[in-house]
Amino acid sequence: MRVAVVGHLEWVWFGAVDHIPGPGEIAHATDEWELPGGGGAVAAVQLARLAGSSDLFTAVGDDELGRRSVQELEALGVSVHAAVGRDAPTRRAFSQVGPDGERTITTLGPRLAPRGDDPLPWVRLGGADAVYVTAGDTGAFEAARRARVMVVTTRTLTDLLASPVAPDALVGSARDPAEHVEVGALPFTPGLVVRTRGAEGGSYQVHGGPEATFDAPVVPRSPDADTYGAGDSFAAGLTYGLGSAMPADRAVAFAARCGAAAASGRGPYAAPLPSPNP
Repeated sequence: MRVAVVGHLEWVWFGAVDHIPGPGEIAHATDEWELPGGGGAVAAVQLARLAGSSDLFTAVGDDELGRRSVQELEALGVSVHAAVGRDAPTRRAFSQVGPDGERTITTLGPRLAPRGDDPLPWVRLGGADAVYVTAGDTGAFEAARRARVMVVTTRTLTDLLASPVAPDALVGSARDPAEHVEVGALPFTPGLVVRTRGAEGGSYQVHGGPEATFDAPVVPRSPDADTYGAGDSFAAGLTYGLGSAMPADRAVAFAARCGAAAASGRGPYAAPLPSPNP
């Protein structure tokens, strides 16, 4: 099975704190770590773990963090195709992790997205079973549409609507206003819309059918577990499931297991993902 991601990455610094500081407060980290993250990068790693390999079409600055991000993602099984030399450094982010494992994220710098006219091997998407898109311009969306199944995060809905293509599925957080979508106002009708609610599960609706809910599986968590990347891992599981021709209900259930697994360890890559064929 061939899978890919078209989207963004960030270099993320993490700090474990005893509480998320309020206005005027100072929090002292008791632990710290760093890794390549961002929605595109996390999903690409998780898809590589599920399918054995994945392609990531992205963009980075011409800097050390960009080079390090590419190297570490490739060490995690991702074939990275990165446009280099944007007029901005590789995006950075800082995440504070509270004692309950919940995280806050502050991004530093603009999101760098791949463009259709970047000299990347876009032709590879023509043979992909499934692609997940987190960022890109019109040309990048058109290239992604060459895949048999196309899943798009609602966070990049504005960019999607500027393109002439329609996805097979939309996925986003029901809690994040930036990922809200009014399906009836769209110029196309997606075959599947999924809205996540973290530990509360979420809902999904197949075109022409009623809205259904799903639960988030309860899995053992390590003492230093955090929720960073859980939503992106959910999206990766959904993309894999739809690309492997699972029916919508089974693909959503598998995605929920992937999201829960990612939230059971420190960072998105510590815990193993579930098998798609239990």
